[in-house]
Amino acid sequence: MDNSILIDQFLDNYWLSSGASKNTLSAYRSDLNLFSKWVNKSLSGISDTHINQYFNERQSTSMSAATQARILTCLRIFYQYLIKQKVIKKNPTDKLHHPKQAQKLPVFLNINEVERLLNTPDHNTIFGLRDQAMLELLYACGLRVSELINLSYHHINLADEYIRIHGKGNKERLLPMGEMAMDCLTNYEKNARPFLLRNGQTDGYFLTNRGTNMSRQNFFYIIKGYAFKAGINKPLSPHTLRHAFATHLVQKGADLRSVQLMLGHSDISSTQIYTHIQNTQLKSQHSKHHPRG
Repeated sequence: MDNSILIDQFLDNYWLSSGASKNTLSAYRSDLNLFSKWVNKSLSGISDTHINQYFNERQSTSMSAATQARILTCLRIFYQYLIKQKVIKKNPTDKLHHPKQAQKLPVFLNINEVERLLNTPDHNTIFGLRDQAMLELLYACGLRVSELINLSYHHINLADEYIRIHGKGNKERLLPMGEMAMDCLTNYEKNARPFLLRNGQTDGYFLTNRGTNMSRQNFFYIIKGYAFKAGINKPLSPHTLRHAFATHLVQKGADLRSVQLMLGHSDISSTQIYTHIQNTQLKSQHSKHHPRG
């Protein structure tokens, strides 16, 4: 069977069975297409030797351990699918192991920096009201950027003070918003969204000047612009406010299990990184201020 057909069938099946995000599917498609082009033969006739040779060649181009791990995960799931479909009998990835990855702490914003960022939008303008609402909600709930831009109008319940989120794997969670975020959303709904809607009909909550849903790229540039105006000289992205949300909760005494549920992590090990951030901050403060630090 043609490799492109195998890849399409696999991705369709994987999306239906796992509810994977568009970004994951796009990354897996790219990984499989690159591997298919490199190997230049049917993907159903691949051995572990081919895959090892592929990784050896890619490593020579300084491919990161994280990228290697993602590609291996993709290939492993792909060949598991081919076994279930009885296209092959043996999985060529069975004896391969994920490369060790150095744990990197995410970019950390302290509370003062978050306050400066959130206070930067001009709430005397339509776009300022929208941007402030987006930033406040991102920080108040620790959302992924995809969860933020895909919010629908009916996902937000200002009366009962919660939002309904469909995260990775289409898993649903209800999150409290907090007074500041609710005030910003109320202001946005009343004084900005009707003008952005332009008499159109869409359930999308955060809109562009064309009355369409905000994109990841647009919001990335928006938050980078406000970080520059706020004088924050760190490599900022929308995910930075998600990290700040979790870090500040842990610092203020929130239990890790609650933070895990709010973030929508399936495994608490993903949440434990925020205790490492706290420990790093404590060490820094001790070294800086203790007489014998």
